[in-house]
Amino acid sequence: MENNIRGGNAPIPCQLEADKNYAWCTCGHSADQPFCNGSHKKEEATNPLIFSVDTAKEAYLCTCKETKNPPYCDGSHKN
Repeated sequence: MENNIRGGNAPIPCQLEADKNYAWCTCGHSADQPFCNGSHKKEEATNPLIFSVDTAKEAYLCTCKETKNPPYCDGSHKN
């Protein structure tokens, strides 16, 4: 089930709300980057990563899908 692609070439700043569940796209096929829109099912790709934060904050979420700290950007898109 590894039919993944790059979803973008730079992180997207997102305002995350406390205690809300988010579905971060792991496959790159979603048109709603960096979040999942269900495209992984049609593309037979990887499922989203479900995550939440304890306190509201701005975060830069990865779109290249190469981060070692998902869902957050770690600069891997620059390599």
